[in-house]
Amino acid sequence: MQACSVFRKAPAKTDGPPPVLNKPKTEEKKPEEKQPEVKAPFNVPAFAKEVKRASYNVAIFAPMYLDSVFATSLDIPGRTMPRYVLPGLEFYEGAQLALDSLSRQGLRLNVQVFDNKARQADVAALIRNRQLDAVDLIIGAVSTPELKQLSDFAKQKEINLVSATYPNAAGISDNPFLLIGSSTLKSHVEAIHDYTQKGFANKNILIVRRGTAFEADIANQIKHAYEKMNYDKKARIREVVWSETTTDLQLTQYLLTDRPNLLIVTALDELGAKTILRKLATQKATYPMHIFGMPTWDVMKFKEPEFSGITMYYSSPYYNDKTDIYSKYVIDHFKNVYKSRPSDMAFKGFELTYYFVKLLAQDGVYFNKDINKPGNRMFTSYNFQPVYLKEGDVVPAYFENKNIYIIQKGDSADFKMNSAL
Repeated sequence: MQACSVFRKAPAKTDGPPPVLNKPKTEEKKPEEKQPEVKAPFNVPAFAKEVKRASYNVAIFAPMYLDSVFATSLDIPGRTMPRYVLPGLEFYEGAQLALDSLSRQGLRLNVQVFDNKARQADVAALIRNRQLDAVDLIIGAVSTPELKQLSDFAKQKEINLVSATYPNAAGISDNPFLLIGSSTLKSHVEAIHDYTQKGFANKNILIVRRGTAFEADIANQIKHAYEKMNYDKKARIREVVWSETTTDLQLTQYLLTDRPNLLIVTALDELGAKTILRKLATQKATYPMHIFGMPTWDVMKFKEPEFSGITMYYSSPYYNDKTDIYSKYVIDHFKNVYKSRPSDMAFKGFELTYYFVKLLAQDGVYFNKDINKPGNRMFTSYNFQPVYLKEGDVVPAYFENKNIYIIQKGDSADFKMNSAL
């Protein structure tokens, strides 16, 4: 039986070399492009996190001394609160008013308030008993030693800590979670120097200091600010070391008659400041003077006749002319509830609490990459900046409000001279 062929016939053999078969080309792998490494804001990894919650836990610390006031009875002694209690109480009342306002806007908040001068609210005990472990933000009108204790805890737990009223870093040099709202003395003297250089066309700038190491350090900070300043019209600074034996002749050899003499007086205490001013006042008719004092001068009164006609200034991170709607809200609350006017501590408690809790609601627990929000401004233009203490540091030692107002002292009211520095 013939089989069916399922094979094709082989092609006829031809002379010549075998055909060249081209191998399919393999595509060369392109080197993978390395994505640029995204650095965390201020080189703090936590600041790159977005942590938002349905509700936030806030701790408020204020020195209310309630243990002392109610040591033997629940009645207020003498029917009025002791004066030393009032700053802390008013700070708390301002903070509480801010929290109430934010709650009415729909913010869900769990708030703990601690009297940091009460025995049961000892900071070390609160930390040891883990009462602060769930906190998302700490706001404190605290000083030493509580500020250092809270700072160490905040750094360990990566919690933002707002130091509301203490104008000092308390030796803290390695906590980027610390936000100092009341500027340090170094920032004040830098701002005063900046204003004296840029606020006057012709000037004769003098540092008037006593012979103490502390005031010598202030003078050195001013001179360092001069060296760092990039300003082609800056004037040289001379230094006068003042003592009780300084004569008029010794003093007048530094003064000029043809331009304003801008005297930066480094005395922080009232007695020392007035002693120096009395000596300077004897020369005011001959030499035009502008006296720049330290931030402590804000509460000093210069009503004595010999100071009449002397133009004086001081520096402050806080200025409130109390004409805005927020200030009126606080004033009306105190008038209706307490039949009194609020002090600056009440305004500070209100503003700092409102500002930072609102940041918490807007940007979450780590709002640090965008602290300065002009749209959140109430009556202070905050300017929080990272502070690096050593050359080459890449992580801030802390953040500090660098907004400093230069304020002229007046007979009945003080006046803001600059918008902000």
